[in-house]
Amino acid sequence: MANYTIILVLLGLMILLNVVAEKIKTAPPIVLIVAGIAVGFIPSMPVPEIDPEIIFLLFLPPLLYDAAFNIHFRDFRDNMGTISALAIGLVFLTTAGVAVLSYYLIPGMTWPLSFVLGAILAATDAVAAISITRNLGLPKHTVTILEGESLINDASALVAYRFAVAAVMGTTFVWWKASLTFLLLMGGGFLVGLLLGKLLAVVLRYVRKSAMAVLGFTLLAPFTAYLIAEELQVSGVIAVVVLGFSVSRLSGLQFSASLRQQSKTIWDVVVYLLNGLIFIFIGLEFPVVIRNIDPSRFLPYIGYAFLITIVTILLRMMRVFGQRRRLEKGFKDPRLQNSRRAVRESALLSFQESVIISWSGMRGIVSLAIAIGLPLHLKDGSPLPMRNDIIFIATVVVIITILGQGLLLPSIVKNLTKKGTGA
Repeated sequence: MANYTIILVLLGLMILLNVVAEKIKTAPPIVLIVAGIAVGFIPSMPVPEIDPEIIFLLFLPPLLYDAAFNIHFRDFRDNMGTISALAIGLVFLTTAGVAVLSYYLIPGMTWPLSFVLGAILAATDAVAAISITRNLGLPKHTVTILEGESLINDASALVAYRFAVAAVMGTTFVWWKASLTFLLLMGGGFLVGLLLGKLLAVVLRYVRKSAMAVLGFTLLAPFTAYLIAEELQVSGVIAVVVLGFSVSRLSGLQFSASLRQQSKTIWDVVVYLLNGLIFIFIGLEFPVVIRNIDPSRFLPYIGYAFLITIVTILLRMMRVFGQRRRLEKGFKDPRLQNSRRAVRESALLSFQESVIISWSGMRGIVSLAIAIGLPLHLKDGSPLPMRNDIIFIATVVVIITILGQGLLLPSIVKNLTKKGTGA
């Protein structure tokens, strides 16, 4: 009962802190994380244990489903080149970049452990970026790319993480097997989401006269899709995203305006509560991981986390601006004008958008949950080397990105918007 009591107290605190954040005109994620850290340092304060499996099941399905439901599929499709470049290409590039830096920078790091840390920090958290920039009037194009990236990059990062941990456990890494597994996970998740979307459409047509039944089934749908996909050992993330797109299309065709409004209200409340808990949990976890680290390593590890953050930002900027150049070349290439590979003008990235997307690469709850979910022991029963060190560094990177990038992002957006309008 203690955990339930704490969570209820945290939910109440989260709601109050959101109001405080609005009054002091500060992004709620920043206020919530700082409050979580402060609460975690209170002597004898019981902190609820974060079970990675529960985190993935409780937080990922509804947040991904809501984002997929609200994003326009046509916009998503038009920007698929940029979204895939960030959600797939950049994830694996970041994994490798952080691994190389960690191997040569952090004493005791082996190559497999370095790739584990890289995979943990590979996926960005658009929940944080969108929460921080919600009231800044970001262009719809930018929001589509950030949210679209978040719909896919968790799946890429989890695949990279799975193979990195397998390497630590002693399994030989084979490129073609890894590539085939990635394709099977993504393809399997797509099929599960597609089939469940069609099944849900049949069920909703049957119960369409009962608003409560429709709302109930749509509320259960993302959790069901995630569980079935994971049970079949394919990507639950992709399954939920495809299901979200399917239900979004169905609701526009079949649901009444009042039912759509009811559904939106329910999901707004669910996402509001889950988002708030995410950031408080991130703050609460910091005092916990500190207790598991040798005090002499505390400051050096913060320094390593800061350098890793810089590298992830630079890699993201390189990828975003490289994609911007590729889109411009493709748009001007006469050979592509009438082909399927033609680049639409709406898909081009402006300089201002490129900077904002580059700076919106915060890490979040998925990185934290993956880190905490590291196995305790190797196959021979010995402790996993540097487990607490990896969790500590990952947690510090998450906090640095949300607090550091989050505090600067609003001013960057405002300055770029002024320049873009000639103010």
